[in-house]
Amino acid sequence: MAAFADGEQSEGERAAVRQVASSLDTGGVPGCDIWRICADVIGRRVELATTAAQLTSREARLLAYEVAVGVCDSDGPSNAAEKRFLQELRGALGLGGVAEAEAMEPAAADLVKAAVPPAATVLENVSAAPKAAAATVPNGALAHAATVEPMVLNYAILNGALELLPQSLASMAIVPLQMKMVYRVGKLHGFTLDRGHIRDFVAAAGVGLASQTVEGYARKLIGGFVGKALGGGLVGGLARGATRAGTGAAFSFATTYALGHLAQRYYAGGRRMETAVLKDTYANLLERGRSAFASNAGAIEQRAATLTPGEVMNLVRQS
Repeated sequence: MAAFADGEQSEGERAAVRQVASSLDTGGVPGCDIWRICADVIGRRVELATTAAQLTSREARLLAYEVAVGVCDSDGPSNAAEKRFLQELRGALGLGGVAEAEAMEPAAADLVKAAVPPAATVLENVSAAPKAAAATVPNGALAHAATVEPMVLNYAILNGALELLPQSLASMAIVPLQMKMVYRVGKLHGFTLDRGHIRDFVAAAGVGLASQTVEGYARKLIGGFVGKALGGGLVGGLARGATRAGTGAAFSFATTYALGHLAQRYYAGGRRMETAVLKDTYANLLERGRSAFASNAGAIEQRAATLTPGEVMNLVRQS
């Protein structure tokens, strides 16, 4: 519901959410048919109040609200439609006036604001960029590549590590950090990007920001409920769910790795790349990222061991 709350989701974003729903392994959680749930939401066959009423514990209600805030703010601070959804959700969950809930939306918005300026000098729509089968690499681009390579790897390791943490704020930081990474790559090549341009670039590559966030939360939640059913607490279960077969960390590592290297090619070539080429290149880079995960899994675990929730905002501001 949060993913579609803004009323502006494209068919591509809907298709991406459907793909997430069909690809998730629910681990046999009773009643957890993600594909059916997704179809019911898109078809408006479920109501917010009815769904919220099924969450009976305060812990579950707060967690649900955190997840919704994280999804709504995945590509920027909530718009008017998303704010209405979150306000209605707070009421349906009985969280109106609850301090923890009231603080969540500003915290998520601050993460995105800290990552990338809302407006800058670049106004070009990515899909309208000049077409070119092969871009001419400007002078200095190769030197920048030597800087970008370790920077992208560091972002990929960091985002993989954030997936291993149980806190929702850590999950909320993954997309803002990806946006900050693209911003920095563009700046190295002389482009001062704004949030809208980065969203267009990511969308042109075929990456859904909301669907990516949904997938990250869903993997943690499904694993957490399995962990709880096997005798662990919900928080401990969430941590185990994130490390289950390394899927959450591997997903964020590979996505971040691919986006960073795609941005390097795109901005080094003066933003001359057809949308179809962007998508194909991203798909190939994603496979490279998946392959690179195994050799960096140890570094991801070490990074996660040193991270604390209090560091997350500073990471977004400083990275």
